[in-house]
Amino acid sequence: MYDQRVKVFIGVCLAILLVCVVRLAQMQLLAESAVQDEIAKLKERRSESRQLKTLRGKILDRHGHVLATDTPKFQVYVNYQLSCYLDERVVQAQIAESKREGANPSLEAKVRERVAEQKEELERIITECSQFGTSPEQIRSTLAARNNQIWKLRSYLAWRRGSHDPNLMAKYENRVDRVPFAEAMADLVRQYPDPNDRYRRVIRVNDIPEVRKDLPIVELQTEDDVFAAQLEFRDVPDVQVLPTGYRFYPYGPVAAQTIGWVGPATQTRDTELFEDDPQASYLSGEVCGREDGVEYVCETLLRGRRGELVYDIDDQLVRQIETQFGRDVQLTLDIELQRQIEQWLTDPNHNPLYCRSRMAAAVIEIGSGDILALVSLPTYDLNTARYEWGKLMNDKEGRPLINRAINDLYAPGSVVKPLVLIAGLEAGVITPEEAISCPAAPQAKPPNCWIFKQYRAGHDGSWINNARNALKGSCNIYFAELADRIEPRLLQTWMFRFGYGRQIPLTCPVPPGPGIPLRSFRQAPGQIASTLVPSYTEITSLDQIPPLKSWHRRLFGIGHGDFRATPLQVANTFATLARGGRHKMPRLFRDPAPPESEPTDLPISLASLATAAEGMSAVVNEPGGTAYEYFRGSQLRSRGVRVYGKTGSTEAPENAWFAAYATDRDGAKIAMAVVVVGGQHGGRDAAPLGRAILELCAAAGYLGN
Repeated sequence: MYDQRVKVFIGVCLAILLVCVVRLAQMQLLAESAVQDEIAKLKERRSESRQLKTLRGKILDRHGHVLATDTPKFQVYVNYQLSCYLDERVVQAQIAESKREGANPSLEAKVRERVAEQKEELERIITECSQFGTSPEQIRSTLAARNNQIWKLRSYLAWRRGSHDPNLMAKYENRVDRVPFAEAMADLVRQYPDPNDRYRRVIRVNDIPEVRKDLPIVELQTEDDVFAAQLEFRDVPDVQVLPTGYRFYPYGPVAAQTIGWVGPATQTRDTELFEDDPQASYLSGEVCGREDGVEYVCETLLRGRRGELVYDIDDQLVRQIETQFGRDVQLTLDIELQRQIEQWLTDPNHNPLYCRSRMAAAVIEIGSGDILALVSLPTYDLNTARYEWGKLMNDKEGRPLINRAINDLYAPGSVVKPLVLIAGLEAGVITPEEAISCPAAPQAKPPNCWIFKQYRAGHDGSWINNARNALKGSCNIYFAELADRIEPRLLQTWMFRFGYGRQIPLTCPVPPGPGIPLRSFRQAPGQIASTLVPSYTEITSLDQIPPLKSWHRRLFGIGHGDFRATPLQVANTFATLARGGRHKMPRLFRDPAPPESEPTDLPISLASLATAAEGMSAVVNEPGGTAYEYFRGSQLRSRGVRVYGKTGSTEAPENAWFAAYATDRDGAKIAMAVVVVGGQHGGRDAAPLGRAILELCAAAGYLGN
């Protein structure tokens, strides 16, 4: 009995002991786990990250031809932790730091030994890099310049971090963030007149990314160079062979204003664009689209997001963010057609007037509304624009940076007469058969007819000056009188319906995320009022446009006075006529596809459209038409292409226009407009250019197949 009790007692004790041991083990493990968690958190707080560069998306034309792309270039990079030993100020500061009061006497010797080793290693690297075609002197100069930039930054920050001093705050009246660099450095010298003290203070600024920055010193020209450099520096911790993105434009100056270019992301609107997205925000030296082309408008698509590798203090990878490359953007442009048009227009053998003129043109595929070409001359080379910015900005006459096709306004002249005719026919103020006299005499009310000013003649001596013949001969008297019969607001209404006085929406095809502004091409809305609308005002309804004064109608009837339009607007009005009065906004983006705008069927009868078409056909195809002499012998007729066109001329300022739509036997249709700044006669100066553009469209397969 007694033995049994002892056994039970011992068993209970052992059970209690076991429970205690298990509990102590649990507590130990939990404590250890908590400690490990704290250690992990501490390591992460003291972690370092490495940013992985993204690639900017490509810009493509409608056939997939590359218009802009990031081309990788390999460079040898040296980390600032090594390159700084080329800066004697850093060396002096490190030695001075080793001599500070209380320091181990042997520390100075160790610092000097390390400095000597680092300098020797740096010289070896410079010598090795010189085999890739860059002299040692040039490499040292490059490193010295970069070192000096970082030293200046550290010096300024060293001064700023002393700005808590009440005396300093009082001295600068709380404007320390606006003190010029030179003044700040002079103040730093006054505070620390001993260079050693000052240098020590500067090198203590070591918590900024720049002090761990990799600096490029040599660009590798060939694949063999890249391989040799990778082999040479594979075990050198402070040297890397890295690719860097270089934006390349294969077509150089072609469609430059539409494509746009990239430059340093230094402006406020750049830094604010992705301020809530650290992986998309711009780092020092990165580029972004400069206004006002596709590079700028589609920045949110093209940009991409950097990847990131985060390492703890033990150099262990603790977090990774995948790189997202920028999205490609495909345009509706046919870059080869655009190139051929630009070459033709700038060839003095074809276009003698170009030597003293600026020009713009737009070509639209009528069925789809695709913009095939958007020409603005003179142009500039996108590959050098970043470095020639000052020269381009100062060219006040040529203004190459302006996209004349969408962002410059011109009095449209007689190219609006088909629309004025339709407005009059639909308002019932005239019939196709009614003639308006154009005598060989000056008019009591302006304007006089251009034929009288040039030849002291009138259209009455050539034909019955009815609707189709008035279009054929571009009679100013007919259309001024016709416009005078139309109620002013109704005349404006018709111009607005056709697209004058409002922007064509060429926005980024995909809306950006929350807080990111939607970007669009800068466009002037044009002018169809007696009172000027502020430039770039976004016009969405006729109610936003001031009224037209009655006495302005006669000038508006011939596209003069305060009437202003862009070449793309003019081309699109002819596209609307070709569709039988269906107005549709043209598009520049193909992929991503923008939301389809709802076409509008204008209230135009078939009879009115037929009358306007008959007159425009006569302009090009009948003797006496203002463009007939310049289209005779064109290959277009032999290919079954019919052209319906209109010439236009303006004074003060002088411009020459030709606008048209063309159809073939298969139903293909193209609309176009071209303006010659400084041209004096729409027939002589602009019609031959319009013919050439349409012939190039036919050769490219858009007409006459």
